[in-house]
Amino acid sequence: MEKQILVPSKIENLRSVEKFVDEISAECKLNSELYGNVLIATLEAANNAIVHGNKLNENENVKISSIIKDKILIITIEDTGKGFDYKNIPDPTSPENIENVSGRGIFLMEKLSDKIDFQKNGSLVFLYFNLK
Repeated sequence: MEKQILVPSKIENLRSVEKFVDEISAECKLNSELYGNVLIATLEAANNAIVHGNKLNENENVKISSIIKDKILIITIEDTGKGFDYKNIPDPTSPENIENVSGRGIFLMEKLSDKIDFQKNGSLVFLYFNLK
C-alpha cells in the first residue's frame, strides 16, 4: 500500500491530512492506540511543515506519503523550506520551557512513533510505526 497527497500550506488543510491518516488506518486496520499515535505524530509533522517549513505560503505544498515495508508503516512529510537544526531542539519538559506554548511537536512525534528520522536539513521527516 502506497499513498501520497500534496497539501497547500494552509492550516485548514490539516483536515486533508487527517482524512489521509483515516484512510491509512482503515486499510491497515490500525487499533485505536496506534491510530491515535499515527494521527497525532503526522498532524504535528504536517503542521510544522506548513507553519515553519513553508511559512504558511499557500503557493508551496507539503508532500505526505505512506508506505508499508516489513510490517512497518512509514509516513514521510516534506516541505520546501530550508530545514532547521533538528539536533538542537530545546527539551519541552525542562523547567525553563515547560510554560512555552510551542515547541512540543517534535517531542510528541518522537514519543508517539517507533522511530523518527530527519533528512534534507529537517525539511523531510520519516515517521516509523510498527504494525506487528
